[in-house]
Amino acid sequence: MDNSRAGTPPRSVGREILALAIPAFATLVSEPLMLLADSAIVGHLGTTQLAGLGLAGSVLNVTVGLCVFLAYATTATVARRLGAGDRTGALGAGVDGLVLAGVLGIALVVVAQVAGRTVLGWYAPPAAVLDQGLAYFRIASLGLLPLLAILAATGVLRGLQDTRTPLYVAVTINLANIGLNFALVYGAGLGIAGAALGTVIAQSLGALVLVGVVLRGAARAGAPLRPHPVRVLVAARAGGWLFLRTLSLQAATVIGTVIATRFGAPSLAAHQVTGAIFIFLAFALDALAIAAQAIVGKTLGAGDAARARALLRTLLWWGAGAGVIFGAALALGRGALAGLFTPDPQVQALLGATLIVLALAQPVAGLVFVLDGVLIGAGDARYLAVAGVCALAAYLPLALVVAGLDAGIAWLWAAWAGYLVARLVTLGVRARGEGWLRLGI
Repeated sequence: MDNSRAGTPPRSVGREILALAIPAFATLVSEPLMLLADSAIVGHLGTTQLAGLGLAGSVLNVTVGLCVFLAYATTATVARRLGAGDRTGALGAGVDGLVLAGVLGIALVVVAQVAGRTVLGWYAPPAAVLDQGLAYFRIASLGLLPLLAILAATGVLRGLQDTRTPLYVAVTINLANIGLNFALVYGAGLGIAGAALGTVIAQSLGALVLVGVVLRGAARAGAPLRPHPVRVLVAARAGGWLFLRTLSLQAATVIGTVIATRFGAPSLAAHQVTGAIFIFLAFALDALAIAAQAIVGKTLGAGDAARARALLRTLLWWGAGAGVIFGAALALGRGALAGLFTPDPQVQALLGATLIVLALAQPVAGLVFVLDGVLIGAGDARYLAVAGVCALAAYLPLALVVAGLDAGIAWLWAAWAGYLVARLVTLGVRARGEGWLRLGI
């Protein structure tokens, strides 16, 4: 075991974290900005088209969100092999991840094309909205294949400690997406279908670039480029646990939205705004988690348990500190934020309460995101899946009590804070033990 880095000065560790976290944050933020641009372009076509975009976008976002394990699993595997000095094996594992993304992407595209109308119909939209949503969905769902390839390739590059290349590609394709969508929607007169086509073209270009970078790196390292079924199945097994972890998170989110709907339109509006702010803050905290995945995986691959512990301590301080800062800023700026999002006094009043709850929960969220990233980097996917299910089981009765008592939207977000506490407890118990400190390949 190489303990030469066990005593790495905190400043050096901090620089290493920032070098990965800052580009990762910029990459993450570029996605919602692209969605905002799409909404603005389509929104000028009419309310029906914008509603159709929201309908199709909801299905696509959930689908891609459930497939984020492609990035997480490849990051952990590649980083561990890189830390062990096996760059060839790291890139070989990356190729396996790309193959898995390709197989899954093709399957999802086929399902989307066959069952698109049925799935969109589950939302029971008006006929005109369904038609617009389907016009967008049939084309945009073709982008699931390149999107999943982007996830896998990004995971490979993060595992190689490179978060800059995904950033450059993300910014480029998002700018291209805006230009293409505007030209196809208004210049070519394709309407909402033009927005979908522009997005697919931009996503395909991004996938070609990122996959090309990975494959060229694999060829230079002498890694096998031909897929091996057994290795792909191993990658799928690791990803399956992370899929279950993500599924439990998505389930908790959906449960909250369903209950918020019961409280009426103003409460639902406040819930949506609070959720959007939570997601934005989550992007910032997720940048730390991504840095944790890459650095911890590499460190454990190198067999350095002492440094992994030191990294955990540093990352926890950073996570808690970021949570305190975000929470304080949110509490102080909640009035301005409420006025920015809505002129409705009733919704503003509800936001005043929900944003306070969200602000108080931010330090817990900071710790949860860091612990999640550390354990993903350690390859502790099975425990993360079990912990996710346990946290969901803790949240469900809290949410149901809020619904049964008709307690209101602020108490629903308090229940969500309880969900975060449950995640903190389950992940914290694991991090205090030795089970996640598996060294080497």
